[in-house]
Amino acid sequence: MKIKSAEFVMSNSDVAKCPKNNIPEYAFIGRSNVGKSSLINMLTSRKSLAKTSGRPGKTQLINHFLINEEWYLVDLPGYGYAKVSKSAKKTFQKFITQYFALREQLVTGFVLVDIRHKPQPVDLEFMQWLGENGIPFSIIFTKADKLKPKAIENHVEDYKNILLETWEEMPNYFITSSSKDIGKEEVLEYIDSLNANMVLD
Repeated sequence: MKIKSAEFVMSNSDVAKCPKNNIPEYAFIGRSNVGKSSLINMLTSRKSLAKTSGRPGKTQLINHFLINEEWYLVDLPGYGYAKVSKSAKKTFQKFITQYFALREQLVTGFVLVDIRHKPQPVDLEFMQWLGENGIPFSIIFTKADKLKPKAIENHVEDYKNILLETWEEMPNYFITSSSKDIGKEEVLEYIDSLNANMVLD
């Protein structure tokens, strides 16, 4: 898939105010400072479509971007260690869970995980919640350029070992690096295949 157009459509904190059309949506979410904005900019080949910041927790709304006039890329607030108040975190958590639970246009989610770190409870808990609620998702491991191939393999294996304790199979996953364009084609081809299957259905 080639990204020919990518335009910002809206930001809000109310799922009921999200676009009313039936255009398919793909939601990106992850712990604060996981490199979500950089990944979105890499996928769309736009340097500043999603705002990057040295301050974790910059994204605080549901952001819709229309891609190729065919599908929405949805940028959701990070969870975890953002430097925001407890009340703000509760607000984020509420509309994040409402988005995943209520948004019928959602095709699948992408949970971003920093490949440099061992499996974190906050990531595992969120994946567990998605699984328990029957919400399809893939894992996107970010910042792969920071590790040697063997270390990447070991860290992915760590996730597999933990997830397979409660899951029948490992969720679909991608290895990416925004600075090196690693994984870009794989993620976009996956979205393209899901869109094609929807048309066939």
